[in-house]
Amino acid sequence: MDTQWTHTTVLLQESIAAVLTDPNGTYIDATYGRGGHSRLLLSGLSPTGRLIAFDRDAQAVANAQALVATDPRFSIRHAAFSAMDAAQSGMPLGSIAGILMDLGISSPQVDDAVRGFSFMRDGPLDMRMDTRTGESVAQWLSKASEATIAQVIHDYGEERHAKAIAAAIVTARTKKIPLTRTLELANLVASTIHGRQAGQHPATRTFQAFRIFINDELGELERALAATPQLLRSQGRLAVISFHSLEDRRVKQFIASHSKEVYDPRSPQSLMRSGDLQLKFKDLGRTKPSAAEIKANPRSRSAVLRVAERTAFGVSAT
Repeated sequence: MDTQWTHTTVLLQESIAAVLTDPNGTYIDATYGRGGHSRLLLSGLSPTGRLIAFDRDAQAVANAQALVATDPRFSIRHAAFSAMDAAQSGMPLGSIAGILMDLGISSPQVDDAVRGFSFMRDGPLDMRMDTRTGESVAQWLSKASEATIAQVIHDYGEERHAKAIAAAIVTARTKKIPLTRTLELANLVASTIHGRQAGQHPATRTFQAFRIFINDELGELERALAATPQLLRSQGRLAVISFHSLEDRRVKQFIASHSKEVYDPRSPQSLMRSGDLQLKFKDLGRTKPSAAEIKANPRSRSAVLRVAERTAFGVSAT
């Protein structure tokens, strides 16, 4: 159980206000976490409204069971949010009034040393969100090439010392120095990097990179985003909260690419091709946490909420 760890939901009021437009509709909380968004959304639904949640973390799903037992409008699926596409989920096309995604990791995941996400607490070097499948970071590091490790740190951590850190990891492995604990890796990175960004632990970017890679977070995000146009009904809302530029860039680009005409309206020939009439979004902009929220919850400081509204088939979003 994880009752000793708490989670403060980021941009709570703003995200629910953005996504909840019809109290009788069906909604998806694609990343249940500890249920902050789900509970507020449910409070705005009528008795005929419905909320379907997803989470691949077993602890999050266990946490949600009390809500499942007490609110018949709510259900949760133990799966990654990329599984919410119509083919896998069985949800009818164009049936969803709103989809909310709160990306990244929750405070209980970071604060529980056993999960292996924290460079400040000693625990197994795991970092898997779904411990039922895949390999841990420790298992991957035990066999990955130096070039691959460096590429992952560079691409997913945007770490300028990626090559030096990768070399240090492989050297430790060659010398039979174990890297099976979080603090072992954190201390190795700290001893490799000379100088650090003010206020940031030297291992921050490396841990971020390994977590994103081992959970395929960006791939999951891209697959989940790709599912939203078919699921959302006309004027349905998509709201996504991201916490670093790699996520936010993909969300921004996705919304932009679906907010533009995919055919030339001046050409009669193009209008005759039904394949050119695509689902589109209207970009409703972005929101950042207030100064008061950042003061109360410093972990919210990097959050960005982007919202888009689904338009009808063949209708311009501009």
